[in-house]
Amino acid sequence: MSESILETTGDPTSNEHDSPARSASVRPLDEASSQQASPAEPAHRRRRRRRLAQGPEASARAADGQQVAAPALLEQSDEALPSEGAPAHETRERPMASSLRDDGAPADIPPERLDLDGIKILNRLHRFGQQAYFVGGCVRDLLLDRPPKDFDICTSAHPGEVRSLFRNCRLVGRRFRLAHVFFRGGKLIEVSTFRANPIEIEEGEDLPEDLLITRDNVFGTAEEDSRRRDFTVNGLFYDVRLGRVIDFVDGLKDLRARLIRTIGPPEVRLREDPVRILRAVRFAARLGFDIDPATYAAMEGAVEDLPRCASPRLLEEIFRLLRGGTSRQAFELLDALGALRVLLPPVAEYLEQGGPTARRDFFERLGALDERIKVSPVDDSLIIAVLLSPLAGRLMLEDDRSASEAVDEVLDALVQTARLPRRIGDRARQLLWAQGILSGERRRRRSLASFRHHTIFPDALELFAIQVRATGQGEQRLAAWREGREPFEQAPPEDAVKKRRRRRRRPRGKHSDGGPPGCASDGGSTPGQA
Repeated sequence: MSESILETTGDPTSNEHDSPARSASVRPLDEASSQQASPAEPAHRRRRRRRLAQGPEASARAADGQQVAAPALLEQSDEALPSEGAPAHETRERPMASSLRDDGAPADIPPERLDLDGIKILNRLHRFGQQAYFVGGCVRDLLLDRPPKDFDICTSAHPGEVRSLFRNCRLVGRRFRLAHVFFRGGKLIEVSTFRANPIEIEEGEDLPEDLLITRDNVFGTAEEDSRRRDFTVNGLFYDVRLGRVIDFVDGLKDLRARLIRTIGPPEVRLREDPVRILRAVRFAARLGFDIDPATYAAMEGAVEDLPRCASPRLLEEIFRLLRGGTSRQAFELLDALGALRVLLPPVAEYLEQGGPTARRDFFERLGALDERIKVSPVDDSLIIAVLLSPLAGRLMLEDDRSASEAVDEVLDALVQTARLPRRIGDRARQLLWAQGILSGERRRRRSLASFRHHTIFPDALELFAIQVRATGQGEQRLAAWREGREPFEQAPPEDAVKKRRRRRRRPRGKHSDGGPPGCASDGGSTPGQA
């Protein structure tokens, strides 16, 4: 970023007040109260006072209607936040951590690509003497010229201090205490505190028997926080005031090499949190990166530790793999690592026993799901139905199961092994069961019009479309369903309709042609009784 756009008000690692704007932003509350306006001061006066603090050039540009430089944006941008209401002991000036380097690499990130609400949070934290930076995936994606999904912030302020500074804040998490700052429209920005690794392993030291991290609330410095993260490309900080990337872990080098590498010894980092195996797979598939050979070997060795992680965390990571639009590449990696037999035993069994044809069918369906997700997100029940549809189909063909029996078997196994919520499982069961109607393998007793108006029909048709794209079969039927036409090539035989009608019990004594009571003649059915 050019120096003219993000000209800083001072070095964030220094305690010297190099300019009036910098000194006003970090002076203790009791010392600066005489110069700061009271809460009742009108907004236009506060804006004018801030422009004056930046010097006459900024005031002149504002008066002429010109765009004010980024520092003015940073100084003004937190006015939309609720008032601080922070106690005096929470807002005193604090020295910056000495471990933070001030020679970060310049980054050409236009200000308009940054999140304005995130800048508001950063600005307020800076004004109360705290370090605060964009961190992690948003920095990585900005440098890769990809749109960030979230803008996360990391700060020297403890969770309670963050809550005291932001009225629209809520603390969440037990294992990892976080602050969520909420904005209009349901938007939230996650603010975490610099943390240190609770388990320090010296070089050459024997590894403990159990490295699994169960609590992660040991606070530390910015460098310690960077070094405790999972992969080098996720350990980058971005300082909006300097327009520089702060890199303690050589993440920029791996970003240029398009490489996923753990921070520190991979055997230790993956045993600390085996879920990092799934995260490495997700980043490699999503970004098109390679996995460092040493990291990949450690992932293979740590697969057996996955069941030790909490089931909800594992299930959420599996859904992230399936929702991301790159599930085919991700599951091919999981299959190569041998992780599917631990995470999804029914899927692993299907791939092992089905041969090349079954594998091709399974991964083609995931590829079709990816194409559909690129258009718009889909419900989790539809994702699970796509994942299990080839398994249910094999049971129906090879074991002569009914559709409902096959669906129940594969879903019950997934609910037990992956702790799939019943709500998602029940809806996935309905979607899979409806495929028999859409494909013509099973006829409905009621009219097709009532099926079209059923709440399950839109997602069931989406699942059918994904299967048609994957297999290349049923395109005409899919077009008929979408256009509202009769999807069957011919109507059901007339004698079949009459046979169903003859089953209906008729009132005693009302029979024709002298037949026995309860027997219906060919034309004896009343219209509307079918």
